[in-house]
Amino acid sequence: MLGVLLLPSSDTFVQHEDGYQVISKDDPLQPGHYIVWADDFQINNEIVLTRALSVTTGPRLNHFRENVQRRDGRCVVSKLTNNRADRGNWSAFQAAHIFPLAYQQQWIDGDYGRDVTIVPSIGGRINSVQNGLLLLASVHVDFDNYHFSINVDNGYKVVLFEPDNLNIAGQALDRRLLDDPSRPLDSLLRWHFRQAVLANMRGAGEPIFENDFPSYSDMMGEIMEGPKAAQRMEFELFNRLGAFYDLGEPHEADHDEVREMPKAEGMTTCSDQPSSPICEDMEEREDMGKHTHD
Repeated sequence: MLGVLLLPSSDTFVQHEDGYQVISKDDPLQPGHYIVWADDFQINNEIVLTRALSVTTGPRLNHFRENVQRRDGRCVVSKLTNNRADRGNWSAFQAAHIFPLAYQQQWIDGDYGRDVTIVPSIGGRINSVQNGLLLLASVHVDFDNYHFSINVDNGYKVVLFEPDNLNIAGQALDRRLLDDPSRPLDSLLRWHFRQAVLANMRGAGEPIFENDFPSYSDMMGEIMEGPKAAQRMEFELFNRLGAFYDLGEPHEADHDEVREMPKAEGMTTCSDQPSSPICEDMEEREDMGKHTHD
């Protein structure tokens, strides 16, 4: 976490408040209070994207949601399986974007989709299954608000930044998900983790946004009276627009072209594991399209 928060110009030493020095720079710090020693350092001023709860429905999200549900089948953090899946009931589960749909322009500008190898026919790279996780609705709220994140470089473990209301402390993504060729991308999980560290550990931290707006409430009025009103309104606007309209992502290659793209280091593709449910579904869609044209 210190490597995200601080930008030192020389060697850094970390000492626990009890007086013992932390020697290893690779081991994650345990909960506690620490003193950081360095000749000179700066606080990372990387921008944290204001984020509230993302929408999960809309024409551009249908394939994203279905593919994430099919791949995961359960909340990948709490491990709760959806025993109602055979009834088509996913009401307690939501397909969460790791990089939020509302910031599609930042996604394009930062080339965050460069490692995506499975591109949906609708919605662009930002709606790839590789940018998604299936979460319980309550877990989704905490993920979107940076109350926890997943540390790729520490065994894909959950790192909490708020008290654990969901009993997810110590959980980690399992091998079944990590071995899937359509798994979420490490680069996107690292992005979310960096954002979470900066949002929670820099200065006073990011504000906690209200997401409970009953149908009779004045949602716009409450947002305008709340913290970071302009940024929140912008997020809400583009969050909803992005579910229905293409906000500017460049033309995407079709599936055949995507499979020929160079894959990211350590990643597998459909050609490596064609038996993956996502890859099988893509093959079925392509076969249906060929029969239609015939």
